[in-house]
Amino acid sequence: MAPQFRSYVWDPALIISQIMLMQAIYYSSLGLWLALVDSLVQSNPSLDQIFSYEVLGFATSPGRLSTMAFILNALTCAIGLLYFIRRGKQCLDFTATVHFFHLLGCWIYNGYFPTALTWWLVHTVCTALMAVIGEYLCMRTELKEIPLNSAPKSSV
Repeated sequence: MAPQFRSYVWDPALIISQIMLMQAIYYSSLGLWLALVDSLVQSNPSLDQIFSYEVLGFATSPGRLSTMAFILNALTCAIGLLYFIRRGKQCLDFTATVHFFHLLGCWIYNGYFPTALTWWLVHTVCTALMAVIGEYLCMRTELKEIPLNSAPKSSV
């Protein structure tokens, strides 16, 4: 069998470590964005901002600020996809996995399945933003020219 340019070998240890890394990026960057937003309005940070269904929304100022932090987090995680996943084909998979585990975390934290429409709207938008921007960034990297000549160019 002839070698391929980017042959893909199924490596479960790599996939699990990438999932764990993306979860760590998701929650650490979300925590940083929420801390920044909280410092701007002198609010006390809490786990409710990350996991509670009722916090996200457009009616109250804390809800709008938390929504803004989630959207900025999606952009930050898209950059994480670029640096740690590096494959445009896998961006949607890792984005869906990150948000699925976040859904499970919210479900466990609250004790019931999310029914708030704003929670679903915010997370659907964040999932779409993270996947599309991450895929765009990865595709730009994948489509760069591959240098065929490793010798330095000499000018005559």
